[in-house]
Amino acid sequence: MRKIDKLIPEWGQPDRVALHAHTPDTLARYVLDTGNAWWRRRICAPALAGRVPEARVRGLVDRIQDEEETAEVRIALLDLLAGRTELLPWLRDEERRGDGSYGVAEAALKARGLLGDRTAAPALSTLAASPWQHWREVGEAGLDGLVEHHGADAILAELGEDRPEDRRFALRTWHHAERDVTPYLADPDRGIAYLAQSLVADPARLRALLDEAPAPEAAVRAACALHRLTEDTAEIRRIDERIGSPRTEVDGLDEELRRAIVHEYAPWCERQSDPRWLLEALCTEPPDRPDPDGQLARAIAALTTAGLAPDPPVSAGDHHQQGEGTYHVISCGDEDVYISVLGRFVTGHDDRHPARRPLEEAGFRWIEGATGGIRVTGLCVYHFGGREPLDVHTLLFYWQD
Repeated sequence: MRKIDKLIPEWGQPDRVALHAHTPDTLARYVLDTGNAWWRRRICAPALAGRVPEARVRGLVDRIQDEEETAEVRIALLDLLAGRTELLPWLRDEERRGDGSYGVAEAALKARGLLGDRTAAPALSTLAASPWQHWREVGEAGLDGLVEHHGADAILAELGEDRPEDRRFALRTWHHAERDVTPYLADPDRGIAYLAQSLVADPARLRALLDEAPAPEAAVRAACALHRLTEDTAEIRRIDERIGSPRTEVDGLDEELRRAIVHEYAPWCERQSDPRWLLEALCTEPPDRPDPDGQLARAIAALTTAGLAPDPPVSAGDHHQQGEGTYHVISCGDEDVYISVLGRFVTGHDDRHPARRPLEEAGFRWIEGATGGIRVTGLCVYHFGGREPLDVHTLLFYWQD
């Protein structure tokens, strides 16, 4: 067993080729021995793929079913033994019992799909529509297993299209079959319409759709999808003008703030966003971004002249000692000043901050509480697990660990 330990060092990559050279029984015994580090046992499990010793199956199944076992080991063994029909009664019961081990219920659901258990289809469809990619991949793998067992038409009929997640499966299925997915650009669920926008692959079909005067949001998505395929900004701007240059109105959001925000966030906003933000980003000129070094030097000079004794600026990531953001921090004694990289925007914890006047006199724009609190409707941006519209302050002075 020490030989296996050396192949899976605590630091560095495991030697997977050498692991496969060990006999299946040796690897199975290593995985079953809870005296070995769980993370080594998890790495050993895939080395048994296609060669699990029959005599060890019962013991490995017991490891899966043991709620005291580390979740990562249980999940790896579920993947390894996913084709074992004797697991099916436990897998179905597992869902009812709601095992609290992280990820095990989802892995059990996928295993049911790989075994062809059609009763898992609705839950797998829901999982496959998760905003988290790793859960989507688990759900999609289970659905793919069901399709392999029963055929796509049977699973489409099983699910129907009443729920958004089931329409997402239908869209995915149509795409895999190389069928036209442009009708889904008009889906009432923005997540599904966004997926269709990313999958459609026929510029001629998109142009034909635009000629048919589709629903306003579908037209916007068709234009955005066409730009993804052709990168012809001039054509997209002509289309934008033809369909009336639709824009999302936000009370209080002036043009300077709007341009800074839309060109920073619309290209990578979340799938539930209003597509008009992306079209606006494609059809308007981006603002001139300030030179960060020059901007910071100007801020330091203004603060120094005002007698505020500023410290050297640090990035948002360095300030928080992790992650990154869209601003720098300048400490002035007990007070911090935030300098955005998206424009001439600055702020602090208090609108009466002593740095406000000298910075405004130096040409900066202080983002006061009321302006910073404006929520940018329909622009969904990922922020610490959330995917909802954020306010101006968070967008201009954004940090994510």
